Amino acid sequence: MDKPTSLLNLPLWVQASRPKTLPAAAAPVLVALAFAWRDDVFHPGAALATLLISLLMQIGANFANDLFDHERGADTAERLGPTRVTASGLISPAQMRWGTALVFGLAILLGVYLISLRGWVVLALGLGILLAALAYTGGPFPYGYYALGDVFVFLSFGLAAVVGTYFALSDSAPAGIWWAATPIGLLIVNILVVNNTRDIPTDKVANKRTLAVLLGRKAMQVEYLACLVGAYLVPVGMSLTGLSSWGGLLTLLSLPQAVAVYREFTRSEGRALNKTLAGTAQLALVFALLFALGILL
Repeated sequence: MDKPTSLLNLPLWVQASRPKTLPAAAAPVLVALAFAWRDDVFHPGAALATLLISLLMQIGANFANDLFDHERGADTAERLGPTRVTASGLISPAQMRWGTALVFGLAILLGVYLISLRGWVVLALGLGILLAALAYTGGPFPYGYYALGDVFVFLSFGLAAVVGTYFALSDSAPAGIWWAATPIGLLIVNILVVNNTRDIPTDKVANKRTLAVLLGRKAMQVEYLACLVGAYLVPVGMSLTGLSSWGGLLTLLSLPQAVAVYREFTRSEGRALNKTLAGTAQLALVFALLFALGILL
């Protein structure tokens, strides 16, 4: 095991933050901001705060998972994903705890500003998201080890992130924003689907019972496809029912990318799925950008 690094080794902390997962944090916020602008309830200060909080929460969750998976023995030399810095000894568990606390602490400070704007609802939502980030692989009931990760990712990155952002700007949560949250949540769930499919062999050994472990590779391909279909149907339904403008159909421009990444998922194995995971995260961001642009237009 390598000697733990200095706390000031920035490139290593950037690696630990897993930059390829950050589009999942930005995508829901961008969609909510577009709806807020359309509805003339845009608040610049709250908008910046929500984006930074979302990014910090994602980084903090990645740090926490790096630490907790190491402590539970889920990250071994046979791991197929990118290097986990705690398990590899590059960052000590104590340093990772400090790093996790610092990132979540910054998110909480920004959250105090939003609480001052919107009150206890933002406080309750923020606490829920923080607990979800920590409990994914930590605590007495790490729900990621009990096939609940997909549900909580949808709730956190879809409903909570999009609706919560809109609420922080507007102090309201109309029906349209709940529907707009659905495709974003579904596409981000697919990031976890790819991650857990890649990790089936090592998760079995670590007794990490994800849906991929319980149901197998074929079922994950069905889930991935179902999430894609659902994500692309929602903007169509919103346009037909008047919940959004026809500009929401700009999301269909990303359909070729969705088909390509799905085909890649069905044909890739092992470490090759790391590329698919990055492609899935990129799809979520491209979809969100097109959705936001369509709403603004």
